[in-house]
Amino acid sequence: MLQRTFSIIKPDATERNLEGAILDRIQKTGLRVVAMKKIRLTREQAEGFYHVHKERPFFGSLVEFMCSGPVVCSVLEGEDAVTKYRELMGATNPANAAEGTLRKDFAVNLEANSVHGSDAPETAAFEISYFFNALEMIG
Repeated sequence: MLQRTFSIIKPDATERNLEGAILDRIQKTGLRVVAMKKIRLTREQAEGFYHVHKERPFFGSLVEFMCSGPVVCSVLEGEDAVTKYRELMGATNPANAAEGTLRKDFAVNLEANSVHGSDAPETAAFEISYFFNALEMIG
């Protein structure tokens, strides 16, 4: 089933100039980039995006980290895109990520794990609409 998912290349990866390497790996899995922008999140944007984690102890440090540098947001499209991208990303904790995954290859640590991806089609719909409008998606 053709679907869309959302991706963020996080500040730890943009700081190390890894955007191209990560996007290359994404495209080699058969996913297509239909929208993309590089932005620097404000505190309010990061808090709104990660609102589901508001009560968790890591919320404050996550928001700080996501505001610490530019991020690359993109909408990916392809067959079973949510699952395909989650498999490519690997486990949240890079120490537990499988060989060849983005987090195993690029992450610094659990928080600075280089990439974010939607965990379900419903989450993808919210996350995509948080950063993009319909006119910004080509394809």
